[in-house]
Amino acid sequence: MGSSPQSPEPDGPEVHDAEPAGAAAPAGDYVDGVPTFDFVRDRIEGRYATALGTTELAEESATGRSAAQQEEDHDTAARERLERIRKSVRGE
Repeated sequence: MGSSPQSPEPDGPEVHDAEPAGAAAPAGDYVDGVPTFDFVRDRIEGRYATALGTTELAEESATGRSAAQQEEDHDTAARERLERIRKSVRGE
């Protein structure tokens, strides 16, 4: 079976749609293929809220509390050490 002039196959490169079939842009959120400001703002606010929630959950976990306590202990020790250094420099 050879290729005939009446073959349904195109001779040139295949042309594909720019977007996959399942990823069609929602009509109300896009204008000429560009997302609206409201759509972008909502997406950013959603991601920000998710990040805040994730951070809050991490801080409330035992590991998060432990890390926060360690940081607080380290800061306290650093302040005490700095105060001792300042006193020794002043000659007290």
